Amino acid sequence: MVSPLSDAQSPLSPLMKIAVVGLGTMGTGIAEVLARAGREVVGIDISEAQAVRCVAALEASTARAVARGRLTEPERAEALGRFRTATELTAAADADLVIEVAPESYETKQQIFRELDGIVRPETILATGTNALSVTRLAAESARPERVLGLHFFNPAPAMKLVEVVSSVLTAPGAVSAVTDLAVQLGKEPVAVGDRPGFVADGLLFGYLNQAAAMYESNYASREDIDAAMRLGCGLPMGPLALLDLIGVDTARTVLEAMYAESRDRLHAPAPILKQLSEAGLTGRKSGRGFYTYEAPGSATVVRDALTPLEGAGPATGRPVGSVGVAGSGTMASGIAEVFAKAGYDVVLAARSEEKAQAAKARIGKSLTRSVDRGRMTAEAAAQTLERITPAGSYDAFADVDLAVEAVAEDLDVKRQLFAALDKVCKPGAVLATTTSSLPVIACARATSRPQDVIGMHFFNPAPAMKLVEVVRTVLTGDDVHATVREVCGRIRKHAVDCGDRAGFIVNALLFPYLNNAIKMVQDHYASLDDIDAAMKLGGGYPMGPFELLDVVGLDVSLAIEKVLHREFRDPGLAPAPLLEHLVAAGCLGRKTGRGFREYARR
Repeated sequence: MVSPLSDAQSPLSPLMKIAVVGLGTMGTGIAEVLARAGREVVGIDISEAQAVRCVAALEASTARAVARGRLTEPERAEALGRFRTATELTAAADADLVIEVAPESYETKQQIFRELDGIVRPETILATGTNALSVTRLAAESARPERVLGLHFFNPAPAMKLVEVVSSVLTAPGAVSAVTDLAVQLGKEPVAVGDRPGFVADGLLFGYLNQAAAMYESNYASREDIDAAMRLGCGLPMGPLALLDLIGVDTARTVLEAMYAESRDRLHAPAPILKQLSEAGLTGRKSGRGFYTYEAPGSATVVRDALTPLEGAGPATGRPVGSVGVAGSGTMASGIAEVFAKAGYDVVLAARSEEKAQAAKARIGKSLTRSVDRGRMTAEAAAQTLERITPAGSYDAFADVDLAVEAVAEDLDVKRQLFAALDKVCKPGAVLATTTSSLPVIACARATSRPQDVIGMHFFNPAPAMKLVEVVRTVLTGDDVHATVREVCGRIRKHAVDCGDRAGFIVNALLFPYLNNAIKMVQDHYASLDDIDAAMKLGGGYPMGPFELLDVVGLDVSLAIEKVLHREFRDPGLAPAPLLEHLVAAGCLGRKTGRGFREYARR
């Protein structure tokens, strides 16, 4: 037999006999993947009851696969026949590979590895499924550290495509090749990463989750608004607080503590609320209560509790809004004008010149034509929508609007000048809104004589498609102004979330530190662009990888937001990655220049 540690080993040589140590949810899922892929699998757990539960889970899971047409009954019988259980590690004696997925404890895992040293063959590869502990530290305790590596599956293992293959400085290249080949043969997407807590996917994900928990703890926004903002603003399958409940608050705290112990980055220091919930036994879905309350332990059904907001329980009545002014001529301004016109509002679209305003209206016309071509609206409705938009070359045309929304350049001086002009032009009682994504709303408000009438309405691009609007109150915003904007958001079919006037609001405050940390991973040569993008799409359910997103947003825009966040929160961990600054200085701004983190074909 050729040793799996040999660098000359054929990439097609399979690891056929595999032991899985620890038969919890993850171990059971890994065992199923292996057995269905033709491997002989022994599942080992010190608890005979847990082993019985594992077998029952495999029988149920494979039965569902047959019912859905993903597996035939003979294939199911063969897969189940390839799996057996044991309660002693000696059952791994003839394994080619042992995958350990015991609880996240150095003491527990090291004990398992020490015992395996005296049981398995010298060439057997030992893999740990940890996502929080040091693979190097575990390997150093082994008699043969060169055969120890990390093999991090994601939950649920049968469904999730990502597998992180983790090398320490001690790991033999042949061991990495062997398990990488295995992952491919299992139908997974392996990514190669080095040994640091969280690796790639969890390393980026848990920092973001931690910041979301801290945001909620500070009473900056409600749990519902934080989760809705990240789902609707970023296209994520789950909001961060709901995801923490799914993962387990105690598990998240363990991962973050391991990350902070190594990085000493304050962004990884577990938010105090994670400790408080963990120690109170409020660990999420598995306990029936975490950030949310669930129907029963293990249930995914959220039920009302004392923190659930009441529908329509606003403290004030809004002002009537029949006409809307939109200031600007760019993509965002035309998109916002289209949204209001579709909802039946009369819209004045004002720019610095009549020509720019007419060009913006023409852009809306093309957008409406595309909607007609795709069957999303009738030609008659599109024509009526366009008729509601009046282009103007001066802000004087806003004299009679009830709501003025600015979408001009993201420059505070420009916005202040505009708000000073709106203050003079708009009638008393008109609501003045800024769509800024990173600048202080209060600075715009103070440029007027009526700061109580000023509020933030942060739309997301493209405005006609994106459902989220961040409603940003300053300390001076009137209750009736806030109620007005909430009511308007309902009429234009947008989901409004409330937040205070601080840098990044909800979405950008959580999104851009995550993007910045991804850049630091590449900058430190920890992982490649492609592997990081793949890890976040496959392991985190993100619609785009961080580098795909950065190139779409624009590296210059991203850098500007990073600088605003760093300046406001004064956290060293938020300092823009030097690599981002260098690329912007070189004019590599993303897709719009043909080159950012990647190169693009010129149009």
